[in-house]
Amino acid sequence: MPPFASKEKLDLLSITKPEMERFIHLQGWKPYRAEQILRWIYQRNVTQINDMTDLSIHDRTHLGFIATIKRPTITTVLQSQDGTAKFLIQLHDGATVETVLIPERDRRTVCISTQIGCSLDCRFCLTAKLGLKRNLNAGEIIGQFLSVQDYLEKTYKTPPRLTNVVMMGMGEPLANIEPVRAAIQNMIHGRCGLGLSPRRITISTAGIPNKFRDIVELGVNLAVSLNASTNEQRRTIMPAANKICPLPELLDVCRSLPLPHRRRLTFEYVLLRGVNDSPQDAVRLARSIRGIPCMVNLIPFNEIPRSSYAKPDEATVLAFQNILIRQNIDTYLRKSKGPDVFGACGQLGASTRELLCTMPK
Repeated sequence: MPPFASKEKLDLLSITKPEMERFIHLQGWKPYRAEQILRWIYQRNVTQINDMTDLSIHDRTHLGFIATIKRPTITTVLQSQDGTAKFLIQLHDGATVETVLIPERDRRTVCISTQIGCSLDCRFCLTAKLGLKRNLNAGEIIGQFLSVQDYLEKTYKTPPRLTNVVMMGMGEPLANIEPVRAAIQNMIHGRCGLGLSPRRITISTAGIPNKFRDIVELGVNLAVSLNASTNEQRRTIMPAANKICPLPELLDVCRSLPLPHRRRLTFEYVLLRGVNDSPQDAVRLARSIRGIPCMVNLIPFNEIPRSSYAKPDEATVLAFQNILIRQNIDTYLRKSKGPDVFGACGQLGASTRELLCTMPK
């Protein structure tokens, strides 16, 4: 069923250009109106239909009766000492998600959520402890980008522009693939979207391989969270994801994926002290991914409350990295960003009163 078949007002943020064209056709309007309306939303940044001044008053009134622009609202900004900012963003039904802004040199990366909570149960991730509350729609996904850009516009005299998107926030993006696909299409459309390069968008997944080709076809980057060097390890620390696809099968899919020329997969590997951080783990990991066009991001565990896991010491992390490098695998250490506001990888969902009280004043 198309998104405009509902009795509720159509959220213009949640539809793609082809869907907008069908909607415009149903109104009996000229086809050019589709791009015209989308440019107002994504390039002129309007939040009210009445501000679309090259539509007649009659057309704006009609559109306002049947459609709306449901921009989410930033309610709280938690500023980290390292410059990272975590945003608590309220959606139209009162639910909240968390979005993180990561400034790095000439880049401003926004880490976007795709679900409220998560459908998987990775043991090292705080979001997983929430369970899945609901999926986000396309407007709620791309609305996080727009809301953060609005915040920058209002906060800085010379506001920086958001340059990169990572869907690594709350939720498993590939378990909510249709809204994720629609949001990406609106992000990358040049004439009437945000005009982002697909190369500046990365989708992170715990491993739903039957959706990998969907991401590759969109031209964006795919990051796969391995986090284990054996199937037994992965079954222990990522039980739901490994049940969907055991590690050997997951690697087989990655190996056969038809990546575009000169494109690579990213493998993410959260290092847990005494669990998956030994030299033997590094050797097994290198052996298992050999021949796959890839790079590896190592992520030392970010502490979360009431966790049985711990972060490895620096020597262990560097030794692990060096083993992979000696096997000619491009390997990078992901520096933790925003841990003092629970904004780092695996920490989202910590915005309860209890956890906020643990932050340094």
